[in-house]
Amino acid sequence: MQAGSQLNHNEVLAIELEVLRQEHRDLDLAISVLAEKGIDQLAVKRLKKKKLLLKDQIARFEDELTPDIIA
Repeated sequence: MQAGSQLNHNEVLAIELEVLRQEHRDLDLAISVLAEKGIDQLAVKRLKKKKLLLKDQIARFEDELTPDIIA
C-alpha cells in the first residue's frame, strides 16, 4: 500500500477484523482474571455476552472476506 492511496473495502474489513480479534482476546483475558478471582459475577456475564457479540461480528467479517466458491 502506497502513502496517500485509499484502502479498498477488503483492506478496511481486514483491519477491522484484526481489531475485533484483539478485543476478543482482551475480553477473554479479562474474563479469566475476574472469574479466577471470583470478582463480580455480573461483570463476568456482561463481558461474556460482549465476547459472543464480537465473535458473531468476526464471523460476519470473515464470511465477507472469504470469496464464494462455486461448486
